[in-house]
Amino acid sequence: MTPTFLRRAALLTLTLILGTGLVGSGDAQDSDAPAVSAVPTTPTPEPVPVDPVDTVPVLPPTPVPAPPAEPAQPMPESPVPVVPAPLVPVPVLPGPTLPAPEVPVVPAVELPTPARVRPAPAPLRPPVGSGVRGLWIDAFGPGLKTRAQVTQMVDDAARMGVNTLFVQAIRRADCLCLRASVPRATDPDLEKGLDPLGLSVRLAHARGMRVIAWVSVTGIANAAVPNTNPAHISRSHGPNSGAASWMARRPDGSWQEGNDGWLDLGIPEAAEYAIQGVVSLVRNYSIDGVQLDRIRYPDGDVWGYDPKVLARYRAETGRTGIPAVGDPVWQDWKRQQITNVVRRITLEVKSLRPDAWITAATITYGQPPAPGDLAAFRRTRTYGDVLQDWPAWMHSGLIDLNVLMNYKRDAVGEQRGWFDGWNAFARGVQLRADGLSAGVAAGTAMYLNGAPVTADQAQRSVGAGLGWVGYSYRTPTLDVYGAKETTAQGLNTIQKLLTAPGAVLASPAPWKEQPPTSRGLMGRITGTPVPGFRVVEALQNGRVLAYSLTDGSGYYGFAALPPGKTEVRVSGQRWVDTVPERGVIRLPDLTVRDLKPVTAAPMPVTPAILSPSKP
Repeated sequence: MTPTFLRRAALLTLTLILGTGLVGSGDAQDSDAPAVSAVPTTPTPEPVPVDPVDTVPVLPPTPVPAPPAEPAQPMPESPVPVVPAPLVPVPVLPGPTLPAPEVPVVPAVELPTPARVRPAPAPLRPPVGSGVRGLWIDAFGPGLKTRAQVTQMVDDAARMGVNTLFVQAIRRADCLCLRASVPRATDPDLEKGLDPLGLSVRLAHARGMRVIAWVSVTGIANAAVPNTNPAHISRSHGPNSGAASWMARRPDGSWQEGNDGWLDLGIPEAAEYAIQGVVSLVRNYSIDGVQLDRIRYPDGDVWGYDPKVLARYRAETGRTGIPAVGDPVWQDWKRQQITNVVRRITLEVKSLRPDAWITAATITYGQPPAPGDLAAFRRTRTYGDVLQDWPAWMHSGLIDLNVLMNYKRDAVGEQRGWFDGWNAFARGVQLRADGLSAGVAAGTAMYLNGAPVTADQAQRSVGAGLGWVGYSYRTPTLDVYGAKETTAQGLNTIQKLLTAPGAVLASPAPWKEQPPTSRGLMGRITGTPVPGFRVVEALQNGRVLAYSLTDGSGYYGFAALPPGKTEVRVSGQRWVDTVPERGVIRLPDLTVRDLKPVTAAPMPVTPAILSPSKP
């Protein structure tokens, strides 16, 4: 093993611990749901767990995509202790002491000396995101297909008291909209000329509700219901495109997970396509933010074996051969590709609209870590199987709101404890590297539980200082999912419970909160055939504040820097600019000159910086 590789492995480990955030403030860390039938999936909530105690009911005749659920897994031997998440109050500076008020002199009356008057302490701000009361609106059934459905959906949500709609926009590299960089979805039930996203925004905003455009980042194809548009990316970069394919593949070259095909974000061109799809929604619609779903690898950790991905991995790390599935360096490198895309989307969006919310639908498979136990998180399937490091995204300011796909069934085994435990863990990692806090909302599987359980899960989530989002409008109860009642009946049932006195929607209130401040910069290096995996430092006053790594296209950036004059160092190049009080600035491209020429044979690229530079 070469000294260069050992240094790079150590660097990658350091980077993964730090995430892309500021140095200090604790460790950093780096989720979605599988489909049910041969049809599409939902906002990457999770896969439905199947166990001997309580199996998921048979789907109705019309194929229903499975929303996020909990995958099959053995039950723990003992209940998971639920530790309440520590609250992270916003610092409150003490107010000035006011002088004692003047007291007029009254003859023959002796007045006591008045006490010094101090202002009442300012109330603590509620936790970020705790005001969210949302519904996922998926695109695989009624709700977004016709003008009448969209109107009815918004009316139903308003009547329920929901304040935020997570509207499915991009499903599999296609959009339920008319103004995106990806083609329109081809669905025979989709009303001609209708722009579901645009109409949802207009009607919801008129009712005081926010709209977050929900995007399946890595979705590209479904063998059962392929997109028939000739311009769809599956025609030019799909499974049968040879060397031009962008599909995530197993070691044997296979690409299907069920009927679905996924983009491999380790292919720079595929990552760029997915990124621009999200950015185009922010550029063309007055949405309040975006939600990144399926921002991970498929289940199983056996993906990433496209020849182009392997060649890039070797060139950037100096490794040779085909990595074993469980090779930790290979896993770390792939995990970094997911984080790179989250970072790039956030910086691109924030450079356009600093007040747009960046949210992610994240995985919570299995037993939760104890609050604050990041080492235990790194032993979960979330981190080691689907390669998603959402605590690092929160710590580094890469997501404003983490919507946990906490799809647990209270009546099954230890899942009630798992539900509360994941909420507590997420609540405990809200603090960002810059002292601000990321938001957390619990996403619950309404379709897996009876209405009383959903109401109780929502109440427990809100009581723990989190927001709440239900999956989904189309399948609001287990009985609707099992075709025992209609969607309208299910909505009526759940509405009564959620709006009852003391319930989470009893007193409807809009969600007007602004996202945590994003202050940062982004840029790109050019001039080298291997632009990825370069260490980037951000310095202020000669001190290194943050590290990052370049992605496969040479992009880098930071989202949670203090404002002020900032120096960027990467591969021997430097640039100085000023980070604004709010927003993201874009630096000019920096041309790097490698000390050694990069030949056709893979050669390790030595990072320019292996430890903090001295001023």
